[in-house]
Amino acid sequence: MTTNETTARRRAVLAVAGATAAATLPWAVAVIAGADLEVTTAGVTMDVGLALVLSGALTMSLAGWGLLVWLGRRTGDARRVWTGVALTVLVLSLSGPLMADADGDAKVYLMLMHLAVGAVLIPGLRAALGRSGASRTSVTG
Repeated sequence: MTTNETTARRRAVLAVAGATAAATLPWAVAVIAGADLEVTTAGVTMDVGLALVLSGALTMSLAGWGLLVWLGRRTGDARRVWTGVALTVLVLSLSGPLMADADGDAKVYLMLMHLAVGAVLIPGLRAALGRSGASRTSVTG
């Protein structure tokens, strides 16, 4: 593995880890503020605890990285295409909190969690791919 590939992989790992950790900040503020993070969606009620926040953020971050790797192997314009998809997914993900049966505070904190993940992951993975976006191995090794 070349130095550039190692650096790119390290950046991608840091982006995924940072995005996962970023989701915990709004969650922690919500807990400290005493917000009720109980949400009902499609008839299923769940308490949005730390494990759910971490697993959701990690899963989506890894899916984003996987898509970036896949696009990087198939197109010379992976960076632009991936960014468009990532921004679209972020915007669509906000509909979850907006449409959930929860109080207003919970909806705000949940949206902040989604935005925190996107704010770290999108620029982080874009940087891992590099400026050209054409490298087919830069984030895969």
